[in-house]
Amino acid sequence: MTDQPAKARIPIIPTILVALAVLTMIGLGVWQLQRRAEKEQALALMSNNTRLPAIAFPRFGADLDHYRFRRSSLVCLDTQFVEMVAGKARNGKTGYRAIMACRTGAEGPGAYVDVGVSPSPSLPEWQGGAVQGVIALKPTSQSIWGRMTNGAVVDEPLLIADEPAQGRVPTSPPNISDIPNNHLAYAVQWFFFAAVAVIIYILALRRRNATKAA
Repeated sequence: MTDQPAKARIPIIPTILVALAVLTMIGLGVWQLQRRAEKEQALALMSNNTRLPAIAFPRFGADLDHYRFRRSSLVCLDTQFVEMVAGKARNGKTGYRAIMACRTGAEGPGAYVDVGVSPSPSLPEWQGGAVQGVIALKPTSQSIWGRMTNGAVVDEPLLIADEPAQGRVPTSPPNISDIPNNHLAYAVQWFFFAAVAVIIYILALRRRNATKAA
């Protein structure tokens, strides 16, 4: 009798696990392509907002893509300091932006106002009043990991005041070109990871079968 070469066998469970991982990565790539299209629509909407007339300041929880970059105004009846964040002034210098919370009615809703930049993290001298400016998003310090583990942060509207508080300079208004749209690059990365995973697994199977045949 002659020896018959052993047939190459594909392990079922590892193959299923790899297939699921590859399908997941492909799915994430497709999702990023969808997000890219959504971001392009949002950027087009916000670009058009810069040419529209002033609008009432939005309530918390509104779809802010329809409000960002539009001019607005409010009356701040009472103020409370919220936080100091790094930022850039309209004159190009960097410093500390002061974010204030405002009471705009007897019971609300409230609003956040950026009252300008100073070179030191000193508390602003500002008691509110009529404010005009541009609608932006309130800065958040939560990391990407924090968003993943604690849930997505709800964006809140912020009015960047044209006239800063005493001793401060106006904060640089938001710029649409600063909003990234990296979803195509992320999609390519996920597709690349899926292809690499398939290649590595095929090479591993060949090596495994060659070892058994030896």
